[in-house]
Amino acid sequence: MTTTGTTPQASGSRAGGYARGRRKREQILQAAISLFGEAGFHGTSLRDIAAAAGISHPGLLHHFPTKAAVLEALLEHRDEVDEADLEAELDQGTDFFAAMIHLVERNALRPAIVDLYTSVAAEATSPDHPAHAYFEQRYAATVARMLEELETRRDAGGLRPGLDLEASARSIVAIMDGMQLQWLLARDLPRAQRPDMAGALRAYLDLVLVPEDARAAD
Repeated sequence: MTTTGTTPQASGSRAGGYARGRRKREQILQAAISLFGEAGFHGTSLRDIAAAAGISHPGLLHHFPTKAAVLEALLEHRDEVDEADLEAELDQGTDFFAAMIHLVERNALRPAIVDLYTSVAAEATSPDHPAHAYFEQRYAATVARMLEELETRRDAGGLRPGLDLEASARSIVAIMDGMQLQWLLARDLPRAQRPDMAGALRAYLDLVLVPEDARAAD
C-alpha cells in the first residue's frame, strides 16, 4: 500500500532549511541595523548589507528583494519586540507610564536600535522616503495611545489640574525621541555623563501625573 505525505527525512530536511533561512535573515537584519544607523537608509546599499552580513548580493536578494523590504522588516521587528515587552508588563499589572519608563531604560541597552530609529526617522520626513508613511502612522498611533492613557488617568483623578491633554501626549513622545537624539550625540562620553533618557521622561511625568498615594489621601 502506498501512502502520501512528507517522509520524516524530508520533513527534517525542510525544517533544517527553514531554520537556516531564519538565521540568514536575522544575520542580514543585524548587519542592516548597524549600517542604517551609521550611514542612514540612503547612504547604505544592498551590496553594503550583503558584505556586512557575509553573504553574496544574490543571496541577500533571495531574502529581501529591495532595500525598502529590509527597512520594513527592521521597523516591524522593532515594533513587535517593544509591543510584546510593553503588553507583558501591562498584563502583570504594571502602570502604563511606568512601563513606558522601563521601555526607555531597555532602549539604553540597545544603542544600535536607537541609532537606526533616530537616523531613519530624520530621513523619513521626506515624503518620498520609503518609511515616510510608516513614521507618519506610527506617530499618529503613539500620540493617540498616550492621549487615551492620559484621559483614563484624568478620569481616575490621577492628573494635575488644567492640563492640555493632547499637548501633554505630544510632549511625552517628543521627550522620548528627543532624548534619544541627545543620548546618541553623547555616545563618546562615559556612561555616567550621558543624558538620562528614562530620568528625563520620569521628571516630566512627575509634573503631569498625581502619585497614587496622593490620590488615596484625597
